[in-house]
Amino acid sequence: MLVLLAAFAVVPFLLPLLVKRLGARAFYVAALLPAAAFVQAAIATPAVLDGDIPFEAYDWIPSLGISLSMRMDTLGWLMALVVSGVGALVMVYCRWYFRGKDEGLGQFSAVLLAFAGAMYGLVLTDDLVVLVMFWEVTSILSYLLIGYYHRRGASRRAALQALLVTTLGGLVMLIGVVLLVVDTGTSSISSILALAPTGPVVDAALVMLLVGALSKSAIFPFHFWLPGAMAAPTPVSAYLHAAAMVKAGIYLIARLAPVFAFAPSWRPIVLALGIFTMLLGGLQALRETDLKRILAFGTVSQLGFLTVVLGYGTHEAALAGLALLLGHALFKSCLFLVVGVIDRQLSTRDIRELSGVARQAPVLTTVATIAIASMAGIIPTLGFVAKESALTAFVEEALHGETWGLVALIGVSLGSILTAAYGARFLWGAFGTKKDDEGRAIERTEWPDPPIGFLASPVVLSLLTLAGGFGAPLLDLVLQPYAQTAAAASPGLPEPESTPYLALWHGLEPALFISLGTLVVGLFVFWITRRATPATARRVLPFTAVDVYNAVLRFIARASVFTTSLTQRGSLPVYVGMIFLVFVVAEGTVLLSSPGWQAQLDAWHTPSQLAVAPVMIAAGVLAVNARKRYSGVVLVSVTGLGMVVLFATSGAPDLALTQILVETVTLIAFALVLRRIPARMGDHNASVWPLARAVLAIGAGATMALVAIVATGARQARPISDSFPMLAYEIGHGRNVVNVALVDLRGWDTMGELSVLVLAATGVASLVFVTHRSDTLSKLTTRLPRLTKRGRGALVETAEGVRARTDDTSNRPQAWLFAGQRVRPENRSIILEVIVRVLFHSIIVVSLYLLFAGHNLPGGGFAGGLVAGMALVMRYVAGGRYELGAAAPADPGRLLGVGMALAVGCAIVPLLFGAAPLTSTFWEFEIPVLGHVEFVTSTIFDVGVYLVVIGLVLDVLRSLGAEVDRQTQELRAQGASAR
Repeated sequence: MLVLLAAFAVVPFLLPLLVKRLGARAFYVAALLPAAAFVQAAIATPAVLDGDIPFEAYDWIPSLGISLSMRMDTLGWLMALVVSGVGALVMVYCRWYFRGKDEGLGQFSAVLLAFAGAMYGLVLTDDLVVLVMFWEVTSILSYLLIGYYHRRGASRRAALQALLVTTLGGLVMLIGVVLLVVDTGTSSISSILALAPTGPVVDAALVMLLVGALSKSAIFPFHFWLPGAMAAPTPVSAYLHAAAMVKAGIYLIARLAPVFAFAPSWRPIVLALGIFTMLLGGLQALRETDLKRILAFGTVSQLGFLTVVLGYGTHEAALAGLALLLGHALFKSCLFLVVGVIDRQLSTRDIRELSGVARQAPVLTTVATIAIASMAGIIPTLGFVAKESALTAFVEEALHGETWGLVALIGVSLGSILTAAYGARFLWGAFGTKKDDEGRAIERTEWPDPPIGFLASPVVLSLLTLAGGFGAPLLDLVLQPYAQTAAAASPGLPEPESTPYLALWHGLEPALFISLGTLVVGLFVFWITRRATPATARRVLPFTAVDVYNAVLRFIARASVFTTSLTQRGSLPVYVGMIFLVFVVAEGTVLLSSPGWQAQLDAWHTPSQLAVAPVMIAAGVLAVNARKRYSGVVLVSVTGLGMVVLFATSGAPDLALTQILVETVTLIAFALVLRRIPARMGDHNASVWPLARAVLAIGAGATMALVAIVATGARQARPISDSFPMLAYEIGHGRNVVNVALVDLRGWDTMGELSVLVLAATGVASLVFVTHRSDTLSKLTTRLPRLTKRGRGALVETAEGVRARTDDTSNRPQAWLFAGQRVRPENRSIILEVIVRVLFHSIIVVSLYLLFAGHNLPGGGFAGGLVAGMALVMRYVAGGRYELGAAAPADPGRLLGVGMALAVGCAIVPLLFGAAPLTSTFWEFEIPVLGHVEFVTSTIFDVGVYLVVIGLVLDVLRSLGAEVDRQTQELRAQGASAR
């Protein structure tokens, strides 16, 4: 099972490559993996029946007691068969559904297979925390699948709606999981169920777990996301919304019901919401004219039915519930696939446009009729067996005076009436011959015969539905172990005289007559409502759940705008002033409330401090009084360079190197910005409330000085940093304490800083690239003038408007410094261009040296990235934006993404081997010529840092430099044309 789960995690990455070669036929290959999972579950059937439950486990996070454990008991076995079997059939169906379509098919196939793997892990895992992880993975993958037609606004909205509803429900469920795990002391599902805990904490946890389950399975009030998800391709609806995703919540209810069904909050929530959902979905299905939406609301109704039966918690109800779960997966996925065939062949799903299809498509009509019969509970289908058993369970409970049994019986009977009605509406709408208002038959719809392979999956599913009915005794044998874990009857009621069992025929029992009555009444309801449309049928309420959802989103958006308007005034002095004010008040209160202060002060540590400190102070004072912006920036940089001297003379060469690089890059960034701002500050830049600002500045400075003084004597224990040299060498396998601490000992801090850098780069780019972030720099660079053969010495005009001298005999770039031709002559320096071109590659080599030597010598990914960034700065300064494009044609966003992915990967990969996040591994080996080589995996983390820093610098240069240059050039050109 673990091997299959690993395969589900790896194989999807290969599918896009197969799709490129095979097209839609790659789905055949994709179907092999869920088929293998189906075969493995089928082979395990004897062991499951004998009680020898297959169990595999791998200690994932031992410190938290979390493991990748897979346990295939009866419920898990059945769900694994459903998830893998239906998944394989849907994959085969996709080959024909997507024939002739290639756009986005590689990603779609990969996500669909990954979703099958996530569901496989969800239904078999024995760890409650891991179940939550799979739960959220299915939400994310379903978002991608529902939004497959991403160019359609309806698809995007439906995908976001499904993601928000199921994810928020999952977050509530996570809180319940934490409460349950803490209360029981274990995350093992089987252990928790064996303990059967009780108490107020458990009751609260159960409510939260039910919120997650109900939201996932589209039970009221979360039902509205499922019909909206019909914007997805039909195979997605057949798999996710019939057999897999919506079954996740039903599975969780079925898993917990045998133990917790009689908890105080369980039945009121599960039965009341389940019955209401069954009735609500059934009524709405009768209003729809789109075949998929009829099935969508029918699915909502059937999920309510499943919730009632499986959540009831008695032996007979549990047995009927599992049969119904299997039957629903078969007939509902079959019906969705039938709709896909109709939609693909006729390009419509509107029942008002379909007429006379039955005679032209007898096979498809037969398949759909069998599935509808199973859904309505007509003999000899599996749906009949499950429905009769469920009604029998509720009849027995009601006859013995159980109120909830009577409520369930009435609710399920009414829901079954609606099921028969919308089932008949589906058959009539899809295949029947329609008549106009005058009673004349409408011209039949022309039906092109589909390929035989297109019908294979729905035919197999319909045959399995029939086989389930005739094979009810065999099903009873394999499902009884789960049913026996539930109570024989509700508390206070006598146990039944005989053990409940599944059978195609139980005789003339009350449940049979109730079932027949629901069919008759259901057909009558269909007859009187068959012409009803959304335009003619009146609603009970003037709004729908979707309206409520949209109203909530609008309220959140307006509240966000209102809050932002109060707190974000657009004034940087106000923001900085508020920060300083809070700092002074908060820290000042703490300082004044302290019983006593202790200080350990020295006048200086090195003589250089006596020389550097006055210069830094003077630069700060002059910066405040500077009237030119660039002068102020340079003076502020003087204080930073003073820190470089202090670091260097205090035994911190790494910090000194990093500080001087940061100061240089920051100074350049300021210079780029200041190009678009007047050099001198005007009168309108004068300080407002100078006295208040002065008081606040003095207060902030004094408070910070006091904090620093008090902190020197506040230490009570030996600092952990004293152990860093030893830890850096023994754990991080490096002698550079600073670098090892960044990438290993304090790696989480560095990862947080990387995310800040990514956000900063994105923010800068967003301010400059107004409409889109991508630029055409690299494309323009590759299209710079090339030599032609029009004649020696001739000047030709290229597509980019560049005049280039041609040559008779060559077809190479005109010049070594070709990008510099785009710089205005008065701004061009040939000497600078040549020097930069000569030094560029050497500087990049130095940056790589700092990257890989930083583990033992001064350097590291941050310093190396800044050095590489400085090389790019030099290219830009020398040759402008086209020179920058020639030097770095890569997209900075990709560099940021790859760097962050490497850093995150270094945190995640150790978890797969049972180690703590960011745990590093050390290798040493001999290589000919190079000799003894040592490699630490934290170097990969450092490479991520290196790429993120380069991406940040490149993003700043492309936005504040190249893009500003382009905008300035456009403005200049517009001004020239106006003149």
